[in-house]
Amino acid sequence: MSDPGGLLVGRYRLAERVGRGGMGTVWRAEDVLLGRDVAVKKLIVPPHLDDDEVRILHERMRREARSAARITHPNVIVVHDVVDDEGLPCLVMEYVPSITLGDAIKERGPLGPGEAARIGCAVAAALRAAHDAGVLHRDVKPANVLLGHDGRVILTDFGIALAAGTPSLTTTGKWVGSMDYVAPERLTSKAGDPGPASDLWALGATLYQAVEGRPPFRRATPFATAHAIAFDELEPPRGAGELSRVIEGLLAKEPGARMDAPQVERLLAQAAGEQTAPTGPPPLAVDAASRTASNTHTVPKTPMAAEPGRGRRVALRSLAAVAVAAAVAGGPLLINGYGGSDEPKDPASGGSTAGPHSSPAPSPSPVPAGYRLRKEDMGLSVPVPDGWRRTTTNNGEVAYVDPSGLVGLRLTAERFAGSDALRHWREVEEAQTRRDNPRYERVRMSATKFRGSPAGYWEFTFKGRTRDFRAVELAFAGSDGTQYVIYLSAPTAQWTTYRPVFDNAVNGIRFQE
Repeated sequence: MSDPGGLLVGRYRLAERVGRGGMGTVWRAEDVLLGRDVAVKKLIVPPHLDDDEVRILHERMRREARSAARITHPNVIVVHDVVDDEGLPCLVMEYVPSITLGDAIKERGPLGPGEAARIGCAVAAALRAAHDAGVLHRDVKPANVLLGHDGRVILTDFGIALAAGTPSLTTTGKWVGSMDYVAPERLTSKAGDPGPASDLWALGATLYQAVEGRPPFRRATPFATAHAIAFDELEPPRGAGELSRVIEGLLAKEPGARMDAPQVERLLAQAAGEQTAPTGPPPLAVDAASRTASNTHTVPKTPMAAEPGRGRRVALRSLAAVAVAAAVAGGPLLINGYGGSDEPKDPASGGSTAGPHSSPAPSPSPVPAGYRLRKEDMGLSVPVPDGWRRTTTNNGEVAYVDPSGLVGLRLTAERFAGSDALRHWREVEEAQTRRDNPRYERVRMSATKFRGSPAGYWEFTFKGRTRDFRAVELAFAGSDGTQYVIYLSAPTAQWTTYRPVFDNAVNGIRFQE
């Protein structure tokens, strides 16, 4: 059924065709049961295919649904349902009024570095979530990046994704993916064994096209393009500005030499923040943040404004102990080792990526322009943006709130106890954090290092009363055993603008003598 007005499985009424790709046609449809718009992707089966090839197409679409369903992240498309229509599988997904990045480049020309950084940061976050879930996308390109009219950036089309533990659907002599965005290792003897670095190469090629208007190695024929990808030197981008470093770091020929997703996400967030941060403070909002911060019974360890849930006090207080326990237990080091250098960090060492013998950099970063070093009685000083107001709570927590009242930075210092903090943290996440914060979703919870010592990292999203929020926190210990937690929350729509506040604060922490 492929006509407007047609009803799939008695529930999804086709409204208009909004896109067409190599595997299917995408329709805007109405879910008549729930009364909402959805996107329906209907499989296209060319008439010349044999039975085995048709079977592979069917399985790819089902795998797309399974792969996307394994990832819970605001920058990854949500799949609602898989239905059959006349013997063909159809994917029912969230409908996002949008334009693809590829179409935006065609219509408007190359993007500025700030906008490219914002988009790239979101795609890097989506890839990090996919890789953490054991899913390789394998077809990252501008056509698969949606730019929502509401500002969202969404990675879509997991049709050729490869999930851990599943066999590849690629047959001998058949190629899947778009040649302009294929990593060198997939063109050589390692072609059958792609890894996360291959997706990051594709992100680099996508960013290059975003700022230059063309893919980095496109030649007259696919064969010539493949040869250039494998052997030719990269022509430095001319319109990338400060993104040149990230793009060149992603397009390194050797997978092991490329930046990883957390490094890329951090650097792009900083670039996007520098390009898109407001030039002056917005009008002062209702003083919801300070009212919340002064109420020890209802203070949420979520956003600074009084929009979200009732609290994560137990979770937050046990976080630093969890960091140590997780590191001792051999937990994965999935984020940058905050070391104070502005070079990309090796998560395992806390040092730069300059070489295998890099060592942690214990010195804090200089205080950035537009920030002021704020000294606290808890034994440390931290860079905070100019114009952010300081408040305290009855339990000794310090909060810095931006002029809008919706974004804030929190600092906590305590001594912790507990023989199994990691188990306690996870128990509290389900029993309290998810209960008290509507639509709480974990983005990442892992052990890491702070200046060479064990630390803990927690990033998540949740629903406030009127908007979505995202939050991040780092727990670490001082030399005297004091356990610190630094936390930032902001509206999801402004995350790329405000995430650099967290990174600048963490990288600039100074312990007092």
